[in-house]
Amino acid sequence: MDITLEVQAVYQQLIEAWNRRSASGMAELFDEDGESIGFDGSQSIGVEEIFMHLNPIFEDHPTARFVSKVKSVQALSSDIVLLRAIAGMVPPQQSDINPNVNTHHTLLVVRIDEKWRIKLFQNTPVQFHGRPELVKQMTEELRELLK
Repeated sequence: MDITLEVQAVYQQLIEAWNRRSASGMAELFDEDGESIGFDGSQSIGVEEIFMHLNPIFEDHPTARFVSKVKSVQALSSDIVLLRAIAGMVPPQQSDINPNVNTHHTLLVVRIDEKWRIKLFQNTPVQFHGRPELVKQMTEELRELLK
């Protein structure tokens, strides 16, 4: 399988685990010292800490589902790949993206013992301060995925 497709599959598994509200499904994709930086800036390092951070979120909050689009995949070496994506969120019991929580996803993935593991996942809010047309453009691009 192509390295780009392999890494995109890891990202898709991450998104699907979020949408299933599975803290363990997300955490198990990370390297043992992998790092997750959440939408609010929360930093979790290591599989156990990532699980401990995510599990109460899924247990205590009705989370929105991600709709995402990979924008680029760049091999930094044969065993290190950088993936960038955009994502929007569809709140529970709704069918449209909430543009106030659009985000950039950055994923650094490493191959260890022939298996791809997440080294870093960063979920950065997209605000485009003073440029509402960029928020609208991104939201429209993501809405195309809902059709």
